[in-house]
Amino acid sequence: MATSSRKTSTPSPLASKRCHPKDPSSEVPSKSSRSSAPPLPLPSAGPFVEGSIVRIAMENFLTYDICEVCPGPHLNMIIGANGTGKSSIVCAICLGLAGKPAFMGRADKVGFFVKRGCSKGMVEIELFRTSGNLIITREIDVAKNQSLWYINKKSTTLKTVEEKVAALNIQVGNLCQFLPQDKVGEFAKLSKIELLEATEKSIGPPEMHRYHCELKNFREKEKQLETSCKEKTEYLEKMIQRNERYKQDVERFYERKRHLDLIEMLEAKRPWVEYENVRQEYEEVKLARDRVKDEVRKLKDGQIPITHRIDEIEKQRHTLEARIKAKATDIKETSQKCKQKQDVIEKKDKHIEELQQALIVKQNEEHDRQRRISNTRKMIEDLQNELRTTENCVNLQPQIDAITIDLRRVQDEKAVCESEIIDKHKERETLEKEKKSVNDQIVQFDNLMNQKEDKLRQRYRDTYDAVLWLRNNRDRFKQRVYEPIMLMINMKDHKNAKYIENHIPPNDLRAFVFESQEDMEVFLKEVRDNKKLRVNAVIAPRSSYADRAPARPLNELKQYGFFSYLRELFDAPAPVMSYLCSQYHIHEVPVGTERTRERIERVIQETRLRQMYTAEEKYVVKTSFYSNKVISSNTSLKVAQFLTVTVDLEQRRHLEEHLREINRKLQAVESGLIALRETNKHLEHRDNELRQKKKELVERKTKKRQLEQKISSKLGSLKMMEQDTCNLEEEERKASTKIKEINVQKAKLVTELTNLIKICTSLHIQKVDLILQNTTVISEKNKLESDYMAASSQLRLKEQHFIELDENRQRLLQKCKELMRRARQVCNLGAEQTVPQEYQTAFQDLPNTLDEIDALLTEERSRASCFTGLNPTVVAEYTKREEEIEQLTEELKIKKVELDKYRESISQVKERWLNPLKELVEKINEKFSHFFSSMQCAGEVDLHTENEEDYDKYGIRIRVKFRSSTQLHELTPHHQSGGERSVSTMLYLMALQELNRCPFRVVDEINQGMDPINERRVFEMVVNTACKENTSQYFFITPKLLQNLPYSEKMTVLFVYNGPHMLEPNRWNLKAFQRRRRRITFTQPSQ
Repeated sequence: MATSSRKTSTPSPLASKRCHPKDPSSEVPSKSSRSSAPPLPLPSAGPFVEGSIVRIAMENFLTYDICEVCPGPHLNMIIGANGTGKSSIVCAICLGLAGKPAFMGRADKVGFFVKRGCSKGMVEIELFRTSGNLIITREIDVAKNQSLWYINKKSTTLKTVEEKVAALNIQVGNLCQFLPQDKVGEFAKLSKIELLEATEKSIGPPEMHRYHCELKNFREKEKQLETSCKEKTEYLEKMIQRNERYKQDVERFYERKRHLDLIEMLEAKRPWVEYENVRQEYEEVKLARDRVKDEVRKLKDGQIPITHRIDEIEKQRHTLEARIKAKATDIKETSQKCKQKQDVIEKKDKHIEELQQALIVKQNEEHDRQRRISNTRKMIEDLQNELRTTENCVNLQPQIDAITIDLRRVQDEKAVCESEIIDKHKERETLEKEKKSVNDQIVQFDNLMNQKEDKLRQRYRDTYDAVLWLRNNRDRFKQRVYEPIMLMINMKDHKNAKYIENHIPPNDLRAFVFESQEDMEVFLKEVRDNKKLRVNAVIAPRSSYADRAPARPLNELKQYGFFSYLRELFDAPAPVMSYLCSQYHIHEVPVGTERTRERIERVIQETRLRQMYTAEEKYVVKTSFYSNKVISSNTSLKVAQFLTVTVDLEQRRHLEEHLREINRKLQAVESGLIALRETNKHLEHRDNELRQKKKELVERKTKKRQLEQKISSKLGSLKMMEQDTCNLEEEERKASTKIKEINVQKAKLVTELTNLIKICTSLHIQKVDLILQNTTVISEKNKLESDYMAASSQLRLKEQHFIELDENRQRLLQKCKELMRRARQVCNLGAEQTVPQEYQTAFQDLPNTLDEIDALLTEERSRASCFTGLNPTVVAEYTKREEEIEQLTEELKIKKVELDKYRESISQVKERWLNPLKELVEKINEKFSHFFSSMQCAGEVDLHTENEEDYDKYGIRIRVKFRSSTQLHELTPHHQSGGERSVSTMLYLMALQELNRCPFRVVDEINQGMDPINERRVFEMVVNTACKENTSQYFFITPKLLQNLPYSEKMTVLFVYNGPHMLEPNRWNLKAFQRRRRRITFTQPSQ
């Protein structure tokens, strides 16, 4: 297989190839090394239209290493076998022109388009422009799945590239312009709406699709406005009708309101009348208070001389008391000085005692210092001796550090191991608890099952032996075999077992149930013939009876006391249940209660049941063949023997599987524990060894250092003690001198104390004289105060009267204020507002006394109470609706104006959009119909819509007919065959070709599903249409072509070759190949 793909462009044997502006010998696959200088844009040349592809270059892209393709301006036919790289060129065009990877239908990431094994790839597209060709380069990074963009070799952004491509009207996402291989089938799947949008973008004027979008938006807004106007109009009509219904109630409400307003006005005036009455009373009390106030003033004026004399005496008393206080202060100060002198003398005595005590302490300290110096010197000598005997230790720190690291690692491993052991213990405990629970449940099941099997063994030994044989030989049967029915049945309530045992004969209760006749024969042959066991066997019906409904629903029978059918009393496997329903009709036999037995005759006559059960009896009903009379018989029910025990075998099997799983887990946990304990023991031993080694090294390292530190510390202490000396003789001399000085000071202080005692005695005599003078003054003051108190008593009576009058005045004033406040509050007046004129005018027409006002209030309240059943909310809603009606009317007017504007805009835009669109579709239809008629088929294209106003529902409908006997049918993914869809797609694209304003069109392998006749016709149309003057560039990709097809001089045929025997690019020479071909032709012998 070739390591790299090659592509070349050679002339077709049936049509001459158009050569691009290069030397013919250079038309080779572009795997040759690229020039170091970047390629310049090709010059603008004649037949290319604006935006046509001039050159396609690929590097490490899909199947290509390096390749360059130069297409022609008209039809470019790319031919090559499958897998050679034709569609790779299509992918390069799409991705090089900013197309999305997902549009190709191959991969959703651009990195997948780089050749396998390469980290980067490149696509370069050169587009024709009259102002100078445009070169777009896309470099793809596989690792980042990102692309770098260049325009004319200058770095740019994806957005800029998209803008440049869109400016040339290139739409690689439009199936009408760009139809890759994996998207061919999707063209027929386009809806009519999608096809119209693609056609507008492809061949319509630039503004056509914009007008269409505006129309859809305008129409959506128009619908919203129409709906809004309709809803508002309906709502407005409803509100007007509702207000008309409540109009009379509103009028009665306002009549009642007039009476209430008069009541309100009377209630407003009544406080003012009350206020005026209280105000007059207030003025009278105020005058009386003023009179009493004058009398009180006169009495106070008569007390003034007495008050002045009392004040003079009080001042004289204060003077004497001040002098007495001053003498007391002097006495206190003198006494204080005496006390201070005594304190100083005591301090001197204490100071002498302290000096003597300090001398004794210093003598004791000196003796103690000498003793400590002697002890310290002895300790230093002992430590130095020990230091000399200590071995000289080497540097042990590296060994200690290494052991510390090992110890930490061992401890970490030990902690992890211990944690895992704890987890394993917890897991084992959990599993053991779970195992115990499961074992208990299995024991319970075994006990129940053993009871049933014991009963079977005691009563039917052969059947029990057959069961044991079956359990050991189940692999000999093709289908499932069920053990005896009595073992398969599980009663929902053991009390109901008697009904089943009385209904099903014992022979069937001990019968095995088979689903296959062949299995039953194998079983009976082995058990009956070979083992000579007496057993019974039955076959379940092929069609299940287990779920068949009874003839009469149970609800109809409950009135007679029936509570269930036999089938609902127990559970059994489906085949067993099916056999019992088929053989014994357990789904048709009801079970009743004592109530059923009490009305049994009625039950027999009305229900027509053939069999039934009451609480303790079984009834069988038959009809005589001769007399047609109903004959019933009843038998008492036997006590149940086999089915009273209930066992769920399926649940027991699940428990056994669960137990095996638990045992397996326990073994795994135990093995893990043993391994973990061994590991932990080893780690513990290793930890102890490391700790002992570290301890020994640390002790060796620190012993010498500790001795040196102790010696150094003791030497320092000794030095300090030796320096701290004391001269006892000098200290004794100093103490004696200080004591003499203190004794001299004590003698001086005693003299001063004697003088202070004499001064204190003189001050005491002066103080006693001043106290006697003060007593005389106080006696005179007491007499004057007695006279003053008598006058004050009369004054207090007057003042009390004055206070009472003033309190009454204050009360009336407060009442006036309260009444004024109430009156203002009733009238809704502020503190500074005057009574409005409307109140004053209304008050003039109302009574002026409280009695008249109260009478009129009573009358008006009676009249207002006659208006009953009126709801204020009705009036509020009426008023609110009136406002809403007015608001809605205005809103509706605005909406209608806005709706008219939208309709006008729609009319204008529709005229600009629809008429050109119809002309465009008509041209497409003309071309499309012509192409189909040339193929002896019929086809048409029309503008389709169900409603002319629904602009989002407009679409292009393609209808085709390939047989004269059929009608035109719409092109769909299902109605036409694959070849017919391909023909229709191709012809529609050809119809767009001459109308297209896009610079090029790409169609990849669209002819694959066509039959040879249609393929030849379509190819001829493609050649004729795409090779006309002034048509856009066309790329037609196909893996094969029919023979003897028509070609045009304007075609460019590009052959794609790939294989392990391709020539290197530098050895490719087209002219040499042609000469060799001619020589071979000439030298061939004639046949």
